[in-house]
Amino acid sequence: MVKLGVGKNMVRSIRFWSQVMGMAEAETKRPSLSVTDFGRILLAEKGVDPFLEDIRTLWLLHWNLATNIANPLLAWDFLLNRWHEPELVPSAVLKALEREAEKQESQFSTVTLQQHFNTFLHTYYPTRGRKGGVQEDNLDCPLVELELVLRIGERELDRQSGKHETIYGFNREEKPDISPELFVYCLNDFWEKRHEVESTLTVREIAHGHGSPGQIFKLPEEDVRIRVEALAQQTDGFLKYMESANLQQVQKTRDRNSMELLKEIYSGAVNDG
Repeated sequence: MVKLGVGKNMVRSIRFWSQVMGMAEAETKRPSLSVTDFGRILLAEKGVDPFLEDIRTLWLLHWNLATNIANPLLAWDFLLNRWHEPELVPSAVLKALEREAEKQESQFSTVTLQQHFNTFLHTYYPTRGRKGGVQEDNLDCPLVELELVLRIGERELDRQSGKHETIYGFNREEKPDISPELFVYCLNDFWEKRHEVESTLTVREIAHGHGSPGQIFKLPEEDVRIRVEALAQQTDGFLKYMESANLQQVQKTRDRNSMELLKEIYSGAVNDG
């Protein structure tokens, strides 16, 4: 509080977001946080991107936000994995979140769920003032640079009052900023988190599975296919694409250290040497 000049609520917020983004973790023997290897590699004084200037780092933070298995964020987990409508209509999303919260027996009020969705939305979509400038009280999250959520239009919410609501949608186009090395790191992370005992994954699972790179990054299936077909050459055989008459899958031939794969995102190399 003294070093940063912030109050208790902001301290709680910093603590929460630093953990869900994978930068810090709670220590077991005392009530404090320690920096993770992930956070140290990225943000240390001699880290690969200490000032969050590389858009690949922002994609990594998005990945961590959306793939926490132990304590998934409801809006992220639901909207990125189980929302299959072409549009994000706020009123419809809120009703769906209420149903999902009931299924999970979560004690979330409508107001809390609205806040969850608003937080999700404005993590990726900028808040602008009337003249197009950023409002000082609503400074944009760095992840708006990803342009993952777009404004599509608006619809009439209440004819009598004349109220309208904005309609949003996910950007489902190809994303060149997600480099081959970044895709490999996230694919390996997905594999370790959700399919640890399996030596092969289908291309469909990589493109559409819960918590998969295809789902979390909203990549077109054809883009995922092109990426996995190039894996053997890019990873020196660590990952291999295999195709038979009716099955397309990726094989993991050995284990790789995830932190080494993380460093290789910034060095531009995916192979072992």
